[in-house]
Amino acid sequence: MEILSIQNLNKSYGPSKALTDIDLSIPEGVIYGLLGPNGAGKTTLIRIINQIIDADSGSIFFKGEQLNPKHIAQIGYLPEERGLYKKMKVWDQLIYFARLKGLSASEAKEKVHFWLDKLDIKNWKDKRIDDLSKGMAQKVQFISTIIHEPRLLILDEPFSGFDPVNADLIKNEILELKQKGITLILSTHRMESVELLCDYVAMINQSKKILDGKLTAIKQQFRPNEYEVQLRCEDNRLPEQWQATWDNQIATFTIKLNGGTANESLAHLMQFGEVIGFSERMPSMEELFIQQVNASSNG
Repeated sequence: MEILSIQNLNKSYGPSKALTDIDLSIPEGVIYGLLGPNGAGKTTLIRIINQIIDADSGSIFFKGEQLNPKHIAQIGYLPEERGLYKKMKVWDQLIYFARLKGLSASEAKEKVHFWLDKLDIKNWKDKRIDDLSKGMAQKVQFISTIIHEPRLLILDEPFSGFDPVNADLIKNEILELKQKGITLILSTHRMESVELLCDYVAMINQSKKILDGKLTAIKQQFRPNEYEVQLRCEDNRLPEQWQATWDNQIATFTIKLNGGTANESLAHLMQFGEVIGFSERMPSMEELFIQQVNASSNG
């Protein structure tokens, strides 16, 4: 079932189009990557989903119902521009946000204790936000976003400000939330995180959707028909155009199939030595992102 269905969404700021006829279907219980260069329209779309601003036209449905204020209580939103009260203590701030989102006093205390312990910041609960490092403050912001157990979680650049250890911790939390059936929309420029986390992706450029679908299917669609080869042989036997790199008589290089089959190429390679590695090269998300954005910008 779709948790979110977006149909023919349009938004302009004066003469500038921010979103043009956007259609998206986001299945329940997945991690959905929302990608695009700066200024593409991603933040505008996220703000419309959260009913911070209105669309000019189009519709959004939440689990089959027209999106309305009661659904916003089921959405958690971590904006790229973080917003915490810098003079408040960590504990007081999280209790405040939990109560604001409808938790009782006892539920709020229980949840805050749980998350402070889980993200290893319980010793900082009596510190003011402006006494925290950026990474610590980001953890507090993350907790404030998920403390009411939303069914849909929208994370805009969630790894910003984290060192590698804490970024990995947040990635694991994201995967745990998915296992619990929560749907996550992830907007990020970190393509390695998209590769690791996302089941589906959509790309927006210059206000328009240029690509969307299941990540594995998109990679199959745009695979370059290239194979990475490892061959044990003598270096003077290989054609120069293969541009092989060598390590102890093992050559590593990439070949492109031009009309032939993988089996035909493999048989040809065996004439030069022992094939010890032969695997299809799939495009990375970074390659796809650059390729699709450039194509749509020049189209």
